[in-house]
Amino acid sequence: MTFPEELKYTKEHEWIKVEGNKGRVGITDYAQHQLGDVVYVELPKPGAFVKKMEPFGVVESVKAVSDLYSPVSGKVLEINESLVKAPEKVNKDPYGEGWMIIVEIMDPPELNDLFAVDAYRKYVSEEK
Repeated sequence: MTFPEELKYTKEHEWIKVEGNKGRVGITDYAQHQLGDVVYVELPKPGAFVKKMEPFGVVESVKAVSDLYSPVSGKVLEINESLVKAPEKVNKDPYGEGWMIIVEIMDPPELNDLFAVDAYRKYVSEEK
């Protein structure tokens, strides 16, 4: 399993890559392994507002249906529309083509509550 150094992570296994005042969000490699084959992804519409650690969408796999939680509060600027036709991208490339939303970060200090890579790696090892 991979855990890119430049990302921040949530206890619910989402990641965010901060790019200025924007954040690209998806689920972690660990999460997609736990879910199994992803068959459906439901995302908010661009322009929607998301709130830190509240659901913004759903990911459905052959094993389970799970809520997606936003790592930060903000406005959804873009969604990965390719996941509608190819949800398996979440399994194949969770940190690349499997990203889910880009959000305008409204409260940057919220990022301080997220895990850095070492803390997330430790959290995952304790959860197993």
